[in-house]
Amino acid sequence: MSRTITVGLDGSLESRAAAEWAAREAKLRGLPLRLVHVWEPVPEPVAESVHLSAEKQRHWSERIPGEVAAKIRSRHPGVEVTVEPIPGRPMDVLPEVAKDTELLVLGSRGLSGLGGFLVGSVGMPVIAHTDTPVVLVRSGEQAAGEYERESSGTSSAAAYRPVVLGLDTDHPDDTVIAFAFEEAARRGTALKAVHAWTLPTYYVSALPSAPELGGELGRQEAATLAKVLRPWREKYPDVEVIEESRSGSAASRVIEAAHEASLVVVGRRIRRSPFGARIGPVTHAVLHHATAPVAVVAHD
Repeated sequence: MSRTITVGLDGSLESRAAAEWAAREAKLRGLPLRLVHVWEPVPEPVAESVHLSAEKQRHWSERIPGEVAAKIRSRHPGVEVTVEPIPGRPMDVLPEVAKDTELLVLGSRGLSGLGGFLVGSVGMPVIAHTDTPVVLVRSGEQAAGEYERESSGTSSAAAYRPVVLGLDTDHPDDTVIAFAFEEAARRGTALKAVHAWTLPTYYVSALPSAPELGGELGRQEAATLAKVLRPWREKYPDVEVIEESRSGSAASRVIEAAHEASLVVVGRRIRRSPFGARIGPVTHAVLHHATAPVAVVAHD
């Protein structure tokens, strides 16, 4: 695997926002940035009818990433930027491209009025068919405005909002947790671990006569979350950890926390099945409705 940050670029505002986010991430990691423009060649009969030669198609396929690369180089002079146009269908090419990169970044359209993502026909298949972490960045606001805020102190330097980790304490995965802690450490910000739980049916029926049962279960769930995070606190002593264990829908709790996040980290279990890949209901909901960039980390 090549140590690069790769952006899937199509010239849209969404992919340009993704490129800007990826440039900042590349700077944080000290890695080069690779702009991959996947373009679908025009069928020959159509190309002939509009006098669009293969040479002209190549020109336009190189112009879009070239313009984006020039802007990134001027805004982030310390980041090495390379450009790579590739013919083909994005949903076919990008999973292959992802195999040769450390992180793949894609753009997603903001849903007007809902503040979330329109992941679309490219993002979902790419996420579902690659083992490489994928970050989706929405358009609308500038990338910096989505994940930075001005420090409340006397310094004018920008401070990062917390990294939010959606954590399943029943099946915690080291790959997902490590990714979230690393991102928080790079940004010098807090990590907010969000865990949600629901009352079993027999607890709900017993609550009217024994309301303390809910409180006891809540304390048990909070203790489990603390136990899962304890070794990670020791491994990353400079990262402030905020633990949030509340009853309710896991997706709703993570989406709520995303409003004040620089990045949301969720997992996707790798399912090697001939019937295709699944993303999972919580991750699927977070992808569509979180307002911050979302990193999907595949794990076994």
